[in-house]
Amino acid sequence: MTRPTSRRSVLLGALAGGALAAAPGAADATPGPAAPPKDLRPGGAFDRFVADQAAQDQFSGTVLLAHHGRPVLLRSHGMANKERQLPNGPDTVFCLASITKTFIAVSIAQLVRQGRIAFHDTLGAHLDGFPAEVADTVTVHHLLTHTSGIGRPALGAGPPAGLEWTSLDEVMDGTLAIIRRTPPQFTPGTRHTYSNDGFFVLGAIVARVAGHSVFDHVRRHVFQPSGMSHGDFHGRPRVLSDDTIARPYWTQPSGVRGDFITTPHAPFSYGPAGGAYATASDLLAFARALTAGELLGPAFTGLVTGGKVALPPADPPGQAEFYGYGFRHTVTGGHRVVGHSGGGPGTATRLDVYPGLGWVTIVLSNYDTSVNPIVGLARRLITA
Repeated sequence: MTRPTSRRSVLLGALAGGALAAAPGAADATPGPAAPPKDLRPGGAFDRFVADQAAQDQFSGTVLLAHHGRPVLLRSHGMANKERQLPNGPDTVFCLASITKTFIAVSIAQLVRQGRIAFHDTLGAHLDGFPAEVADTVTVHHLLTHTSGIGRPALGAGPPAGLEWTSLDEVMDGTLAIIRRTPPQFTPGTRHTYSNDGFFVLGAIVARVAGHSVFDHVRRHVFQPSGMSHGDFHGRPRVLSDDTIARPYWTQPSGVRGDFITTPHAPFSYGPAGGAYATASDLLAFARALTAGELLGPAFTGLVTGGKVALPPADPPGQAEFYGYGFRHTVTGGHRVVGHSGGGPGTATRLDVYPGLGWVTIVLSNYDTSVNPIVGLARRLITA
């Protein structure tokens, strides 16, 4: 089911978007505003492809394309709540999954910019309770680039079976207790292995240095200054009771599509590794604030989003793939793309920012069916 864009949402997106500037330090110059290609406008090839994906029940959610801060296409499909027959719309709030890591990275960099922390600081300089082999060797840089070796493999980073946490504080405390007693997977700096647990540790560092919870810190220092009016961290009860939040639908329970089921058994919250919620227009506001240097200033924006660790080819593929500080950095079609993807039971997301071209693409889904075909087409059309 397709829901048309509301006038309020278009205005909110335009106001939040502003004029999208090139990321500071970019080598590719931002061209002046020009009419977006027809294929990226309403009724164009991209719009038709997303509608076809939704018609085949391969996509449920919202897509937003913006050029120089102004929404070009804002379209929603599918149901936010199947039981109550509530459709997804431009104001629907989605779980962002691992896009959350960009907010944590920005929070760390803000503290670095203030001189309250350093990227080379060891874990033990800020948190206690870790064995010396971890506390004295793992650095903030390692945690941000997924090269720390601490914690569990990414796929095993949820709460243990049968364990029920009922608050964000319990999620943080319980997860950190597990991480502290988990042996390192490898020597820091020798490998890149995606780590949700590493971002829980970064969240704990933010809390210790800032003097309040990481969730409050992100609200005050990332969501609010960006103009993300719906940005927040929610627990399972809120997700299942708030009609503005899309319920997650697990579309591939065993790698094979089956009956769609809600996922109330999912963790109470994915915390600082993936527990943020927002609308598509909120993410556009974040992209504008980030690229305009409003959150970090020009130098630190380039530092955080720039590639640090070379990665193997991803999907959709690029000419070069890197991981920065909580951001993926891709070169595709001769142009840079920075942002992040997210995924989990009942969610699939992507934020792509094209610093040299003035484009932002956002895909938020409450299915866990891959959104890579949608992302890949947008990349091809934008960089053509």
